[in-house]
Amino acid sequence: MTRAATLAEIAQEAGVSAPTVSKVLNGRADVAPATRERVEELLHRHGYRRRGGARTSPLLDLVFHELESSWAMEVIRGVENVAREEGLSIVLSESSGRLTPGQSWVDGVLARRPTGVLLVLSGLDRSQQEQLAGRGIPFVVLDPAGDPGQGVPAVGTTNWDGGLAATRHLVDLGHRRIGLIGGPGRMMCARARADGYRAALDIAGIAYAPELVREGDFHHEAGHRIGLDLLTLPDRPTAVFAGNDLQALGLYEAARELGLRIPEDLSVVGFDDLPPARWVGPPLTTVRQPLTEMAEVAARMVIDLARGTRPGALRVDLATSLVERSSTAPPRNPSRTVDGGSDGSSDHR
Repeated sequence: MTRAATLAEIAQEAGVSAPTVSKVLNGRADVAPATRERVEELLHRHGYRRRGGARTSPLLDLVFHELESSWAMEVIRGVENVAREEGLSIVLSESSGRLTPGQSWVDGVLARRPTGVLLVLSGLDRSQQEQLAGRGIPFVVLDPAGDPGQGVPAVGTTNWDGGLAATRHLVDLGHRRIGLIGGPGRMMCARARADGYRAALDIAGIAYAPELVREGDFHHEAGHRIGLDLLTLPDRPTAVFAGNDLQALGLYEAARELGLRIPEDLSVVGFDDLPPARWVGPPLTTVRQPLTEMAEVAARMVIDLARGTRPGALRVDLATSLVERSSTAPPRNPSRTVDGGSDGSSDHR
């Protein structure tokens, strides 16, 4: 069996002092980036582990790419449920919209030595993964924005199925001019929802209409701005899948400004089933994404990893479900929207 390299040997190979290697191990910030990268690479190559194992703190690090809205609160609630049971505290941080947190965040994690790390809609680059692995700090990606990578534990939801269900619901009501306000193309969940939307149209034999599709950013303002654009088209959509609840609420505002009633003049479907979806008037038909449950599963997974228990599956996707409320109805003028029918008759309610 090959003998593991010592800290002194790694320091000699890197051309630095042993205290400098120790600083890198401890997540200290006073190390030049090039030196840190060289030392990290050698630590990973030699599979260096601190003798006896480093003591961890009773903390879960929870990092969001954006920390705002009730969406984040649902995730925090789920992590808090598990942390409370396990006697752990939560450290919250935000990566200011970046899908990969910066080195200063990694340095803080290495210094804190939490029980585990949960990354929401973000991930780690290879160097950051190696730094956490080198200190025995497990991490799990929750609702990954992109491909988390082979062997990276992740918890998500069935976004494609949700997009399919949302659009199929509108098709079944008799709509044919169905718009989409999607999310950022860089996010895997947004692409999957848009693919589900398109699949539902294909299954129904409805031609894809690019002029009815827009890319949003999952914020209220985008739903309002894009909603005004879609609803003032010469041949506007009679229904819109808004991609998420926040954009749906922005679309509500656009419809009100234009004198359109929901659902009489426009049907709207969201995605997430946040609490405001039940409170808005009319209550929003939406696809429920089990955010709290997803967060609980991710938190338990990272705690199991910290205890040395490998999860049965590294990728877990919880099911979405359509929640029908009062924001959707058959189109008022079916003859204009239903393919092949002059009288607008429909078998659907």
